[in-house]
Amino acid sequence: MTHPSLRRGGATVGVLSELSPIEATAVRHLRQWFSSPETRLDMHDDVTSRLGPELSDIAIETFGQLCMLCVEHGRRPLMRHGLKCDCIGADENCFANMIAAAADGQVNDSMLFASLIVRPQMARELLPLASEFGCLLRQMTTATPPPILGRPCSATLH
Repeated sequence: MTHPSLRRGGATVGVLSELSPIEATAVRHLRQWFSSPETRLDMHDDVTSRLGPELSDIAIETFGQLCMLCVEHGRRPLMRHGLKCDCIGADENCFANMIAAAADGQVNDSMLFASLIVRPQMARELLPLASEFGCLLRQMTTATPPPILGRPCSATLH
C-alpha cells in the first residue's frame, strides 16, 4: 500500500493545458529530469534549441540544483505523473507554481510553495534558483527579451 502523503502528492489536480506556458514547461522538465538519462538529454536539447548554448547551460545547471535540493531536503519524495500524462499531480503543480511565482517576483507566494516541497529552513535556498529558472522559462516560452538574472522578470528599472 502506498503511504497516504505520497498519494496526496500524486493526486490529480488539473491538466497541463490549464497551466501557463512557464508552469507547463516546468512540469514537463521535472518529469524529463527524473525519468531517465535519455529524457534528461531530450530536455537539454529542447532548452538548447530555445535558448542557445550559453543560456541553456545556465538553465540546466540551475534546474539541476533546484531538483537536487528538492530531493535532498524534500519533506517526502516529489511525486510525478508519467511523461505522456496530460494530468498534473499536486506536487508537480506546487513545483510549477513555485517557479512561476518566483519568476514574477512574488517572493511570499514562491516561499509558500517552496515550503510545501522542502523543509521550511531550506525553502529560502530554492527561491533564487526558482527565480532564475523561471525567468529563463519565460524567455523560452515567450518573445520577451533576455532577463537580467537575479532580478524578477517583471522588475522595472526606471
